[in-house]
Amino acid sequence: MGLRGMEKTKTLTILEGNKICIGDFFSLPMTYYSLRNLTKSYEDHHAVQDFSLDLGKGEFVAVIGESGSGKSTLLRMAAGLLAQTSGEVYLGDKKIESPEEKLVAGHDEIKLIHQDYQLFATISVEENISRPLLRYDAGYRKKRVNHLLDRLGLEAYRERLPRQLSGGQQQKVAIAQALAVEPEVLLLDEPFSHLDAIQKRKLIFELKDLLKEMGTTVIFVTHDLDDALWMTDSLVVLQKGKITQKGNSKALCEFPKSKYVARLFSSINLIPDLPGCYLRPADIRLRSRGGLVGHVIDQRFLVHYNSLQVRLRESGQVWEVDDPARKHKLGDRVYLHYDEEKVLVLKS
Repeated sequence: MGLRGMEKTKTLTILEGNKICIGDFFSLPMTYYSLRNLTKSYEDHHAVQDFSLDLGKGEFVAVIGESGSGKSTLLRMAAGLLAQTSGEVYLGDKKIESPEEKLVAGHDEIKLIHQDYQLFATISVEENISRPLLRYDAGYRKKRVNHLLDRLGLEAYRERLPRQLSGGQQQKVAIAQALAVEPEVLLLDEPFSHLDAIQKRKLIFELKDLLKEMGTTVIFVTHDLDDALWMTDSLVVLQKGKITQKGNSKALCEFPKSKYVARLFSSINLIPDLPGCYLRPADIRLRSRGGLVGHVIDQRFLVHYNSLQVRLRESGQVWEVDDPARKHKLGDRVYLHYDEEKVLVLKS
């Protein structure tokens, strides 16, 4: 574990929340949920390879990767719903058994929310949420369901069937259903991919507040960096089943280790005659003379700036360049400058 979140303390050896304090040393969050060297192999490839991640209680992390990178496979192993080829999952000191080790797959302490909702179509919202609580005390069941209906803004829809709800409302019901048994860990498998941008942002904020209030530990997988950053600033980048890089958004944006990671944040432009060296559109300055010469071949109006496509005169390359002053038009000659410290040196 790294040094992020460490605090200096003079407390003697005691347990304090989820930190260990020892003499005059630093305190570290205790690992609560641990994925240890998880691998899932098939005959011709590794879907997930040697994936390790430790989370403290109540910690959020987002795993970002393109389609086919192993995100869903990872979550199913993390939930105890898919047998791993190798590796282990622990919640506290309890080993999470795989379907090969457990008669009925799955664990109440760890719940997985899918992108396709998986609701019971013929029963009401209230009945869907209460379904996981059938073996619980009736008084607790009623109180818990009412709390979730209220907290997720579903009270007015309690008698409706899932097909009578919007996509965002259906996703809320799926979330409430997963939270009914008060799980310690919630795994989110791109649950907002069917929603429009406004619905998505509102639901992420609501869910984040609720999960923080409950102290739930969360792994959120997505292909969309914006979605990830609305939920958390702790990121893990997954490519072809392997961790490519992890850290906070600032570190990954400013110090990406590969083109794959760099392109999560923006497009990048290859600098002529400098193999492996790139610039982001926002790091290029438009001037009246000097530098690289090019012509604007396309222009798009965006909220905070115009995005220009500029063909470089010498190399013929097309660069994407931000124009925050909105000065340049189609056909304009432009002069491009950059600072050396903004250059990204990247491997493939």
